[in-house]
Parts: sequence; C-alpha cells; structure tokens
Amino acid sequence: MKKHTLPLLIDAVIVIVFCAIGRRTHDEANALSGLMMTVWPFLTGLVIGWSGTLALYRDKFDATLLIPTGVVVWLSTVIFGMVLRVLSGQGTEFSFIVVATLFLGAFILGWRALLPVVAKIRARS
Repeated sequence: MKKHTLPLLIDAVIVIVFCAIGRRTHDEANALSGLMMTVWPFLTGLVIGWSGTLALYRDKFDATLLIPTGVVVWLSTVIFGMVLRVLSGQGTEFSFIVVATLFLGAFILGWRALLPVVAKIRARS
C-alpha cells in the first residue's frame, strides 16, 4: 500500500461520514443513491485538492502535513463541493456551507494536527 493511500482514505471517509450524518439528520430517503448524490461533489473536490497538492509539491508532497496539504484539501473539498452542488441543482444554503466548512475543517485538519502530538507521546513512551 502506498504511503498516500491511508491519508486519502481517511479524508474520503470523513467526507462520506459528513454526508451520511447530514442525510440522517434531515431524514432524507433513498439511503444509498441519496448518499451517493450528496457525496460525489465533495469527493470530487477532495480529489481536486489532493491532485493539486500533489502537482504543486511533487517531490516534497506529504499527505499528513497540516499546511499545505490539509488546508488545500479542506478548502478544495468545500469550495468545489459547493460549486458542483450548485451546478447539479443541489442546495447550498448559507447554514449548510457554514456547517460543511466547520465539520470538514475540524476533521480534515484535525487528524493532521493530532499526528505530531501522537508522535511526541509515542516517543516519550
């Protein structure tokens, strides 16, 4: 398994969980097909962020870095996700944009911010 696979999977799971929680919260029907309709714009944004960061930092790319990788992936996921939702006729209420930005930021950035802390704790043990 490549060293970038696990971080990419973590980010993808975060996006899927975010969308699943949102659909569950709003009692939306069509579980799997509805989830896929909600998820695809954000996963596309995630892939754009990952691809952009990989392209910009080729030899220096580190998927676990908070800056630049985490920030670029987070912002791309939100921005492109919202643009694609608009283009596909899905809603982008202001409150949804705020919740998506905060949730995805907390988790996409959060696990990366915790890595150095965990490494220090393990080094002391």
